[in-house]
Amino acid sequence: MPAPLPRLNGRVSGVGLRSERGPILLAMMLSMGLIAIDSTVLATAVPSIVADIGGFESFPWLFSIYLLAMSVLVPVYSKLADTIGRKPVLLFGIAVFLIGSILCGFAWDMPSLIVFRAVQGIGAGAIQPLSLTVVGDIYTLEERARVQGYMASVWAIASIAGPVLGAVFSELHAWRWVFYINIPLCLLAGWLVLRGLKERLERRQHRIDYAGAVLVTLGLGSIILATLEGGHAWAWDSWTSIALYGGGALLLVAFVLVERRAAEPVLAPGLLRRPVISVSVGLGLVLGIALIGLTEYIPTYLQVGAGTSALVGGAALAAMLIGWPIASTIAGRVYLSRGFRFTIVSGGALALVGGVALVLTASWPSPWIVAACSFVIGFGLGWASVPALVAAQLTVPWQERGVATGTIMFSRNLGQALGAAILGAVANGVIAGRGGDSSDPATIVAASMVVFIAVAGVLGAQFLLAFLMPSDRALQAASVEAGGEEIRAEAAETQTVAVEESLLGIDVEDCGKRD
Repeated sequence: MPAPLPRLNGRVSGVGLRSERGPILLAMMLSMGLIAIDSTVLATAVPSIVADIGGFESFPWLFSIYLLAMSVLVPVYSKLADTIGRKPVLLFGIAVFLIGSILCGFAWDMPSLIVFRAVQGIGAGAIQPLSLTVVGDIYTLEERARVQGYMASVWAIASIAGPVLGAVFSELHAWRWVFYINIPLCLLAGWLVLRGLKERLERRQHRIDYAGAVLVTLGLGSIILATLEGGHAWAWDSWTSIALYGGGALLLVAFVLVERRAAEPVLAPGLLRRPVISVSVGLGLVLGIALIGLTEYIPTYLQVGAGTSALVGGAALAAMLIGWPIASTIAGRVYLSRGFRFTIVSGGALALVGGVALVLTASWPSPWIVAACSFVIGFGLGWASVPALVAAQLTVPWQERGVATGTIMFSRNLGQALGAAILGAVANGVIAGRGGDSSDPATIVAASMVVFIAVAGVLGAQFLLAFLMPSDRALQAASVEAGGEEIRAEAAETQTVAVEESLLGIDVEDCGKRD
């Protein structure tokens, strides 16, 4: 297990890029920026990609395969981070993401692009959860409320730059640069992580749950394949659909059985028995479905349905992605003063209001109305998601924080993967039922309307689920039981100082033992 973080004269450094922890914070911001840019830049470039290499019916797979690869590997990476350390796993993820981006730029048709997006997803599965885990490692609860502003700024920049860049590349018929721009970002992020992040680990043998990883990958892959291609490549009631759904279900059952007996399971069953973790996982799942539904279809809805340019469609989507980081920045202060559950419930309410408004106005495509609704939805999602994650991290000790964070990110990414498949299947069904003309504005508006209704329903489920979050008193009790009180009280003297000493090259002594 990783050695406990040492203390140095009880001294605490500040929060910010110019503090002792600044190089690590910058490294995590840039690492998260890779995911943020990739999440926003592709949507507005889809029409250009389809026009060049074809495959409109298959374009949802650009999102589904990426999210599937990322989702199923998050638990594996998170477990590895708790055993061999955050740094090597994070560097591996950045390297694979770089390779995948280069390959995507060289894609010659839609199937090859889909395969290379899977490679990207394999790398992204390590980057996203570990960036958040490292932030949880080096900052106290109170400090994380301030640090959220820095992490949120990454998404704020990406929410503007991503759709705009995607639209510009689309207009210039240079969609391959959507992926090539990741090259310098990956190189810089890798260099910062290599130079800034230092950790000391207790070396011992670990048993990787390969069987669990393979079973969950194949099981989820089968179900997503059946959902996305059902009704298109084969009939819903065909033997192919039955085999894929049935086989996927059996593989997931086998996965659960394997996890119960695994020495070091990919997904620790005990974590889900904790109310704060199970609620956070549920919130992550529905959040992912809503997020991917809007990300995939808002640009196409406006470009085809309203006849706007790719730039305008990207700007409307950017409104949602701007609202998210703004809310994330503010939410830190709110949950410290009003509590976690209050913040999560109020965020869910705001997102639901935005979703309902989008449905009610969807028959009249307007970039201004869509942008306004998107902003409210994004603000609500950001307001709810940050405190849910922080609350979960608060109730687990260091050696479980990677798995806990990874489990929540896994659920969010799984929601996106399933959402892309399910909503893609629904939209394709509407298009096929209206003659199959994906360039007809009325057809695209009708398909998008169905997607928006589904998203509103999911946001309603999120709002109701938020009420199940334990009270702050219960969270405090869970934190104490898990050793979290010591983590919060001593983080300023242990976690922060450990980073300072690492950056200064000081050799320090352990201050305790871990189980």
